[in-house]
Amino acid sequence: MSLINVFAGNPLNRASELRSDPSVVAKLLAHPDALALPLWNGQILVEETVAGSPPQAPRLAYIAPGLGQELAGGLERLLFLGLWKETPVFAIDLDGAADPSQGPLNGFGVFRELRGLGAVLSGQEAGIAATAKGVFEWRRRHRFCAACGQPSEVADGGWKRVCPACQVEHFPRTDPVVIMLPVVGDKCLVGRQAVWPTGMWSALAGFLEPGESIEEACARELKEEAGLVTKAVRYHSSQPWPFPNSLMIGLIAEIEDGEAHPDQTELEAVRWFTRDEAKSLMAGTFAGAFCPPPVAIAHQLLKAFAQSA
Repeated sequence: MSLINVFAGNPLNRASELRSDPSVVAKLLAHPDALALPLWNGQILVEETVAGSPPQAPRLAYIAPGLGQELAGGLERLLFLGLWKETPVFAIDLDGAADPSQGPLNGFGVFRELRGLGAVLSGQEAGIAATAKGVFEWRRRHRFCAACGQPSEVADGGWKRVCPACQVEHFPRTDPVVIMLPVVGDKCLVGRQAVWPTGMWSALAGFLEPGESIEEACARELKEEAGLVTKAVRYHSSQPWPFPNSLMIGLIAEIEDGEAHPDQTELEAVRWFTRDEAKSLMAGTFAGAFCPPPVAIAHQLLKAFAQSA
């Protein structure tokens, strides 16, 4: 991969072949070197930055899985993330009003939002945290069977839910999103939504619909949101986005030359930027305007355009 976006690059061997046997998962959980990454209300436990020369960046904080299982009250909130070499790695999903880092996890670290951590964690650790958060977000929203409405139960080390009433199996979902930068000649188009901070501009995006290819979704969204006609679509890269369960599919779209018009529903405004202006936008030196930070794939699309010739 020429570019690994933030939240991609999980280094663990997912060892999916080990998940289906509960006795194997139990043996992994009892491994003397096993680790468990705690999450609390969607936040990630990290070791605080330690002053030094140079200062150390935050890093994921792990606890013994026995403690994690004790806090969770059983297997329901455990997730087998995979193997780091021979070491089993789990995640544990905690909730409630009381911050565990002020109680039973005091001294292990602090809980932080993953959006902010994405910019400071190592790429591999951000990928591990994103995997855990993505699965737990899905599980939190899918506790009941979509077929019959009865409560479902966890299976396959946390990667599946099974309905005991009708035996339907449910798997983590990922919602594909096309995010594209329209270009023509020496300029690209970005848009802004009314709810965004004043001055923020970004790439256009939208969910894929059933029966639609990536290219078709790109063309439809550009037509709907900005009135643009797409001539060609080029894949750039992708990014897991666990807020809650998306996969961002980054595209560069060559469009027919013409005026763009925001639809006033998704977008309140659109704006053209030249390559030099895009560089200034990314550097934060363009007066009155800025773009998403490097943690977002939209920034990487702008960067690819700005550096192309």
